[in-house]
Amino acid sequence: MPERRFALIDADSFYANCHRVFRPDLIRTPVVVLSNNDGCVIARSAEAKLHIEMGDPFHKVRHLLRRHGIVAFSSNYALYGDMSQRVMTVIESLVPSAEVYSIDESFAELTGITTSLERLGKEIRAQVLQCTGIPTGVGIGPTKTIAKLANHSAKRWRAQTGGVVDLSDPERLAKVLKVTKVGKVWGVGKRLQAKLEPLGIVTAWDLAQADAWSLRKKFSVVLERTARELNGIPCMELEDAAPPRQEICCSRMFGIRLEQLAAIREAVATYTTRAAEKLRAQGSVCAQLRVSIRTGMFNPNEAKFANGVGMKLPYPTDDTRLLINAAMRALEAAYRPGFAYSKAEVLLLDLCARTEHTLDLFTEQQPQSSERVMQVLDSINSRWGRSTIHPGAVPVDPNWKMKQQFLSPNYTTRLADLPKIPCR
Repeated sequence: MPERRFALIDADSFYANCHRVFRPDLIRTPVVVLSNNDGCVIARSAEAKLHIEMGDPFHKVRHLLRRHGIVAFSSNYALYGDMSQRVMTVIESLVPSAEVYSIDESFAELTGITTSLERLGKEIRAQVLQCTGIPTGVGIGPTKTIAKLANHSAKRWRAQTGGVVDLSDPERLAKVLKVTKVGKVWGVGKRLQAKLEPLGIVTAWDLAQADAWSLRKKFSVVLERTARELNGIPCMELEDAAPPRQEICCSRMFGIRLEQLAAIREAVATYTTRAAEKLRAQGSVCAQLRVSIRTGMFNPNEAKFANGVGMKLPYPTDDTRLLINAAMRALEAAYRPGFAYSKAEVLLLDLCARTEHTLDLFTEQQPQSSERVMQVLDSINSRWGRSTIHPGAVPVDPNWKMKQQFLSPNYTTRLADLPKIPCR
């Protein structure tokens, strides 16, 4: 049986480079991406990391952005999601099997490939860059944990490695393990690092040499598996498909403070509609939901209040109309007048597949007419764009929507935003 080989393909500064693909004038310009409501920095290009820390509040570093010529963008999730799908499609066309690990990372199974894996890694990088414009790094190893470590090394020593590192060779792997802090190992992190260092486990090499059973007893089975994987023993397989989520949340900050219940009702209806779309997309139904609202928590001059109310549904459902009706009742129970609210959250709970919940003759269940209506709704919105058809409780252009002062066009998902090249 051939030795196992895995690869991790990770997009470089993914959010920032999604904007650069359509703004080639920014190729060497530092770029940052801001969180909801343009609150703080959540992504940085390599150049921006020299001046800006992750999580810095935007209003506190605005002067640094101007000083260093850093360009800021509001989060554009439609653009990121579509570009991610394009990147993953290219990767899947080049490897036997792949697992989408996150929006910018994908594991691949390379076992049985007889050609040079390093050459294959370079081909993957070249194809993704040519087809999408997104630069990537590729790490290869006998386990997923080593592949992750190899990917980190490819980024750390990009000039020497060309963005591809293969740690299949034991001597090369040992060198990398000895110079890598244990906190940099996938699944360890700073918090666990602080507990391991007093035990003499300072580097990834130390963790690999530690007794796996002792790690399991003292910490967890996860750390035991990590240690075994660092020794080249595969303990984690590729997942063919991501497991369905057990909870679905839609949460947003308002662009302005809201005091009136009517405006908050619009926001909660909008968030419930989005959550219901995610629910149907994974083929699930939910039996209960929870609506939470809160004021701003950091302004000392504002009165503070937070509350959440759960609501059990009459039967497991994915019908947007029924979910909105329950969300409105939960909101009215949670709301208290006299406060300026800054955020609302809709959480769908007790999820299961449509075919999983037990039915009997006396249990109320979702009618087939509801399923047909939702199918038509999703079909139209999928073809003509989100919110082409939407519940009447959802406003078209609310004044409370998130601040996105630096929002880029949806270059790949909206015809009106297609880049235009002037003809001469």
